[in-house]
Amino acid sequence: MAVNLFVLFFLFGCAAGRIPAVIVFGDSTVDPGNNDFLLTPLKANFPPYGRDFPGNIPTGRFCNGRLSTDFISSSLGLPPTVPPYLDPSLPIQRLASGVSFASAGTGLDPATSQLLSVIPLMEEVELFREYKSRLAAHFGAAEAEAIVGEALYLVSIGTNDYIVNYFPMATERSKQFTVWEFGEFLAAGVAEFVAALHALGARKIVFVGLAPIGCLPVERLTGGGGGCSEEHSAAARGFNDRLEAAVARLDGELPGLRLRFAPLYDFVADVIQNPRSYGFENAVQGCCGTGELEVSFLCNKWTPYTCPDANQYAFFDSVHPSEKLNSLLSDYLLNTTLAEFI
Repeated sequence: MAVNLFVLFFLFGCAAGRIPAVIVFGDSTVDPGNNDFLLTPLKANFPPYGRDFPGNIPTGRFCNGRLSTDFISSSLGLPPTVPPYLDPSLPIQRLASGVSFASAGTGLDPATSQLLSVIPLMEEVELFREYKSRLAAHFGAAEAEAIVGEALYLVSIGTNDYIVNYFPMATERSKQFTVWEFGEFLAAGVAEFVAALHALGARKIVFVGLAPIGCLPVERLTGGGGGCSEEHSAAARGFNDRLEAAVARLDGELPGLRLRFAPLYDFVADVIQNPRSYGFENAVQGCCGTGELEVSFLCNKWTPYTCPDANQYAFFDSVHPSEKLNSLLSDYLLNTTLAEFI
């Protein structure tokens, strides 16, 4: 009977134009805890992460509270959080209304994910394939196809390719490619990913562009005098241009696909340049510790100087947005690119 009620609810929602699920791919900006179940040092399942999450639980989100994808899900009338696929305690019924396959530390370049033993982007697609099979086994093939076909897909990826891989020279990419060529190389990987999702039934896909990565607190260490690294932010702008062009091309090639690029660069740049206009006191350091270096295991409950009120900070650690900034990012996306789908 429960399955039948779900099917009736789902079909009614689709008839009303309702999005039945938010399905997420990407990196730590949208990973709600998949890395908790991997043999990787890149985790956030300990305090002070999660200190403002419901129940004060460190879930594995690289944030003091909820992610932008959580706020988007809630705004669409779906559950208030998007759960991690790898959590074995979650039944498929819970994942049917939203799920994240994202893995902190991953990138478009397969070499990026290898650095910290996290999930490569194309392996996230394979997990999605498994997810679709589980939906079909529980709800039936027709309902599984309907959920997958009407879901909203959000993809946030690319930052690690630059700040973990290319610029630190952690792999050979900086010797193989100029910055411009590396952006081309990354954008070329988008086509394979989108084609794989489309073949599995995805139709409403949004790629979120990069923010000014040279202004991340950790990047200011290399920017000179605590300022932004213009070289790194310029790389983000160049990648965004290539990603936007790739999205526009692919949108016209695959039948039924609605593929969009969501620019965030200018919005985040304005937050950083005018923090008080958005209710922040600090958009230079993160809340955790000194706010310049602390991220993942360097941001822990023994880290001194962690701020008492993360709402005053645009960043929670030296890389990731605070819950308040995530809420603002969600609102911005819902009022711009995502408005087409809702």
